[in-house]
Amino acid sequence: MSSRQAFLVILLLSGCAVAQAPGPQVTMPSSGYAGLDKYRASRIAIFVNDYGELARYREANAALKLAAPGENRVVFFGDSITDIWKLDESFPGKPYINRGIGGQTTSQMLVRFRQDVIDLRPKAVVILAGTNDIAGNTGPISNQDIEANLASMAELARVHGIRMIVSSILPVNNYTSGPRDFFEQRPLERILALNSWLKGYCNKNHLTYLDYFSAMVDSKGLLQRDLANDGLHPNKAGFAVMAPLAEKAIERTLRQSTQ
Repeated sequence: MSSRQAFLVILLLSGCAVAQAPGPQVTMPSSGYAGLDKYRASRIAIFVNDYGELARYREANAALKLAAPGENRVVFFGDSITDIWKLDESFPGKPYINRGIGGQTTSQMLVRFRQDVIDLRPKAVVILAGTNDIAGNTGPISNQDIEANLASMAELARVHGIRMIVSSILPVNNYTSGPRDFFEQRPLERILALNSWLKGYCNKNHLTYLDYFSAMVDSKGLLQRDLANDGLHPNKAGFAVMAPLAEKAIERTLRQSTQ
């Protein structure tokens, strides 16, 4: 073996050794909540490989037929509260499509807005988002940045002729024996501030504001005890309150679009 060949062999073996060496250990900054830290650690692969989780509905979207002439297709777009909502039970016979993904923030939703809303060509979209932003699911974020994400989605919808229905962020409570993190991560002041901005933005931009909060809050400013089993996610009774409010908002919005 020549000296040149020997050098190449050594170099190749060295490269293999480097490639197989363990990489640096990454320690995520603590949020101050053990449950949230555990959740975020479990989502690292998603945050790195498919931040917007486009894979979740890609096949379903491809299989979805174009809306029939005169069909009032509506997309419900949001996080786990939308994800767990059985739309076929709340709105039997309605061409409503669920595109909720549990745990998502508005930053993630903005990434998938084109695929999961625009490309489905609905007449309207019902957006319910923001509670996970406040909680810090994808890291700390200011109210101003949450507002910017929602405004960007509204502008995209407008350009594509999709009427937008913006839902208030729901109240939360600590009446249950379940995870208290859900409540502590979502200060009432931030919920109220964002809802105030949402209502004002809708009025200014001629969008429909869907006020779930007022119908679900109790005298203490918390989510009514019987509307959720964990203090955050509506149960059957909770969705029974939300469904007629959503239906009225959809009917009003679609009626306005024909005027």
